[in-house]
Amino acid sequence: MKIPNSRKIKEALKQVLKSSKKRIDFKNIGYLPRWLILCFDMFICCVAIIITSVIVDNINISNINTPTSQSLFGFSPSSGLVLITNLLFFIFFRTYAGLIRHSTFIDAIKFFLASLSTLITLLIVDSSHFMFRGSNLFLIPELFIYFVMSFTFLLLFRVLVKQVFEAYFDYAAKEDQIKVMIYGIDSNAIAISNALKVERPMRYKLIGFIDKKGKNQSKEILGLPIIHLKRKLSVILRAHGANAIILADKSITQEERIKIVDECLEHNFKVFRAPIVSDMEDNDNVNLAQQIQNVQIEDLLEREPIVLNNKLIAKELYNRRILVTGGAGSIGSEIARQVSNYKPQKLIIVDQAETPLYQIQMEIRSKFPDLDFEAIIADVRDKDKLDNIFELHKPQVVYHAAAYKHVPLMEDNPSQAIFVNVMGTKNVADCSLKHKVEKFVLVSTDKAVNPSNVMGASKRIAEIYVQTLQETFKKDTRYTTNYVTTRFGNVLGSNGSVVPLFKKQIAEGGPLTITHPDIIRYFMTIPEACQLVLEAGAMGHGGEIYIFDMGEAVKIIDLAKKIIKLAGFIPNKDIHIKIIGLRPGEKLYEELLNDKSTTLPTYNEKIMIARGEMYDYEEINSNIGELIDSAALFDKVEVVKRMKAIVPEYKSMNSSYEKLDKKEKDTPINTLKKAKVKVTK
Repeated sequence: MKIPNSRKIKEALKQVLKSSKKRIDFKNIGYLPRWLILCFDMFICCVAIIITSVIVDNINISNINTPTSQSLFGFSPSSGLVLITNLLFFIFFRTYAGLIRHSTFIDAIKFFLASLSTLITLLIVDSSHFMFRGSNLFLIPELFIYFVMSFTFLLLFRVLVKQVFEAYFDYAAKEDQIKVMIYGIDSNAIAISNALKVERPMRYKLIGFIDKKGKNQSKEILGLPIIHLKRKLSVILRAHGANAIILADKSITQEERIKIVDECLEHNFKVFRAPIVSDMEDNDNVNLAQQIQNVQIEDLLEREPIVLNNKLIAKELYNRRILVTGGAGSIGSEIARQVSNYKPQKLIIVDQAETPLYQIQMEIRSKFPDLDFEAIIADVRDKDKLDNIFELHKPQVVYHAAAYKHVPLMEDNPSQAIFVNVMGTKNVADCSLKHKVEKFVLVSTDKAVNPSNVMGASKRIAEIYVQTLQETFKKDTRYTTNYVTTRFGNVLGSNGSVVPLFKKQIAEGGPLTITHPDIIRYFMTIPEACQLVLEAGAMGHGGEIYIFDMGEAVKIIDLAKKIIKLAGFIPNKDIHIKIIGLRPGEKLYEELLNDKSTTLPTYNEKIMIARGEMYDYEEINSNIGELIDSAALFDKVEVVKRMKAIVPEYKSMNSSYEKLDKKEKDTPINTLKKAKVKVTK
């Protein structure tokens, strides 16, 4: 017979070990049926009876007041009565219903009640037997010993099974676990730590807590140390072998959060954010653990999140007919979502983009099945269609978010910017006036301030027209529409914004492209932008331009570095940053006010009203009509020239239209009459 060589023997052994490993894979073990768990529990009770009998025999309790039955717990009729009683209370308290590997304190309470009920019942039975027959069925000490033994063994069995499974899962996931410390020791931090311990498979190995106050540094939570933050956070993490930190402290400020994230990213530590338990509708441990996420760039805005007056917004929108133009875009769709929460009488969204309109239609109908909702394909350039929509649905509040917004594209296509941003706004505003809409809210941009490109100038013209409508018709009792404008900076995560572009470039391996190393921008999140629009509509009485305190401007190159670090890479090593030069019409910084504007405060310190020059309606209307006619001829230079006539502060940058500004001194083209408006508090 041929003897196999050692290599073949090793391969055969590997196959055997591999197959045996599959057979004992705990991850694939299903949950045991309830009847089988009940059988296990009854078997444990039998073991408890035997051990009780041994203990009683060894301490000679049976010689004291021995009952008529010679063998009490040696599986006599008496022991049968004990088992049957135990079984009935197991069934009554449903001790078998829990999953052994997920046993909790509640399961221990159930077993205690079942065992105690068994003891009390047997004592009553024994007393009754003594009263009627003059003899005992059981020895009283024996019953108490059995009670202790059965409860202890049942509890230990579950603890043992749970520990075996936990040890196995911990070992199996050990290589993939991230060693973390939790920042905070309040109730929220403790809830998060409990969630981490029960999560399966375990993603995080918790090694301690960090306390910024230092009052509890000699104490422990869940058997883990509390470390006082008296040194740099990165030093503490490195000293304890942690790879990451979870921010779970409810009292942490935005300034502290940004400082922590910056320090951790600088030293290549991961940062996670934990949910606030009290804000969650369903705050069980599994959901808590799943909601621990990487810190997002939205969490690092250089300011505290804005807090808005939801009651005022609810009063404005509840049981009202609402129309949102551009309702399929990133801003318009979020406005539609937020409006839906306030239970309007009817919600109508209008957009010319079919696929995204269908997507938001399906989403809103799924989330708000009782809402009277309609999605309409229409173009704001089509005034007849708009007039038909207003006549049919009679909206009371209009949010006008439809616009072209990409600066380089509009620089090359100024006629399209006029058709959509100017004529489209004029059409919706005029229809609102004609059909007696109560409130018209224009979504504008900080690029309309001292515009340097076609897109910004077109939005400024739209602002001017809306303001002149308000000033002209506010005293005419035949018209009821109040016109309000909201103006904010760049929106994180909106279609075409820099953050989605950076994330896409990281996914492709880089480089991240920025136009200039010194370029800065103001940022806000999509929900914040839309909340601003809703509150502006609610607080506005007509004619206001609402601007938002957006905190410190963000340097785009710093933003790019943070996004690279948050993705787990090293800037200019793993992912490079490439400077590509300013795009046509782009400037290094944006403004929220021009030099001739002033601001008024509102009840919300984060929201201000910009007041500046006002224009004559008849002349503006005439100039816009000529601008639209010029746009129809698709003469780029003529279109831009007329835009500069309406908005004299429009100075082109990095654009072929700069030549028009150079000639302005010799051949002034601004002939508009402007009237100063006094600003009073």
